[in-house]
Amino acid sequence: MALRGITVVELGGLAPVPFCGMVLADFGAHVVRVDRPGTRSDPSGLARGKRSLVVDLKRPRGAAVLRRLCAQADVLLEPFRPGVMERLQLGPEILQKKNPRLIYGRLSGFGQSGRFSKAAGHDINYLALSGVLSRIGRSGENPYAPLNLLADFGGGGLMCTMGIIMALFERTRSGKGQVIDASMVEGTAYLSSFLWKTQEAGLWDQPRGQNVLDGGAPFYTTYRTADGGFMAVGALEPQFYELLIKGLGLKSDELPNQMSIKDWPEMKKKFADIFAKKTKAEWCQIFDGTDACVTPVLTFEEVIHHGHNKDRGSFITDTEQRVSPRPAPLLSNTPALPSTKRDPFVGEHTEQILKELGFSQKEIIQLKLDNIVEIHKLSVNL
Repeated sequence: MALRGITVVELGGLAPVPFCGMVLADFGAHVVRVDRPGTRSDPSGLARGKRSLVVDLKRPRGAAVLRRLCAQADVLLEPFRPGVMERLQLGPEILQKKNPRLIYGRLSGFGQSGRFSKAAGHDINYLALSGVLSRIGRSGENPYAPLNLLADFGGGGLMCTMGIIMALFERTRSGKGQVIDASMVEGTAYLSSFLWKTQEAGLWDQPRGQNVLDGGAPFYTTYRTADGGFMAVGALEPQFYELLIKGLGLKSDELPNQMSIKDWPEMKKKFADIFAKKTKAEWCQIFDGTDACVTPVLTFEEVIHHGHNKDRGSFITDTEQRVSPRPAPLLSNTPALPSTKRDPFVGEHTEQILKELGFSQKEIIQLKLDNIVEIHKLSVNL
């Protein structure tokens, strides 16, 4: 795989960092997740392909274990607020002094500097401060966050992953690692570059929820069907819009111009009345195979059985029969081969990893007795 031979140390955290680590693991990196003592499970469920080491980083001997681990690693991925790693004597100056090739990934909500840098926050807060949240929502309603996908995973985890890949590539020329300051606020704002670059194009002249791409247009929104399902309509271009009108059983010459904004509310009502008369399956029969840009809104239960997704093998099943999306993008020569094994138990690989680092069995036992590390082996009931 593309990242074969790359070793990543991921310090346990919530959603964005585990996602970043999982992507790296999916594409071949060896990822060791360092969990805190007392942790019982990974709440994010994004541990695929990783190993788990439990060590108390607040204890000097525990921090020494991590320094030993990072001395042999390519990437360190940490989720803490600025200053935490420095207080633990685990900051980049210390770790990169011993391992100049180490890429030090710092993924945080507000970044490593600025007045909000040490403040608590979650996806909705980062989304709000990025400016993007102000553009999302229905007309006349409050802005709303589209789950916790944009800041946590798009502007956070995925942007940090891209930074790591770029740093790995640059290291092939300089031989040196570098520090990655991945701010979820800035990552989300960067994702929204299209919104910024098109402000003069007329796409966002109307209030929130009344523009072409934010639910205001009748040809770019969703509609409820007779069976309680939904269809997504994205017929932006005139030729696609014409096919939408045809599929709905309407005639263009009897309707207002597609881009007549004042007529959009009435057209949305007309389209909604028509969509409500047939089931989702019936609308699929009408629009499948056309360029009307009309597709079913699939539930998680439906998406794995959809013909297109089955054609491409877009979803995978692990040994515990849990379904998840296949890693993307699909590389032709070195595609991701995600692990199908169960997720690791917290501390399952502590002893194994310590031995790989050169700790003797006596040293490992002492670390365990002193509560510096935790070892949780899989028990089998016969």
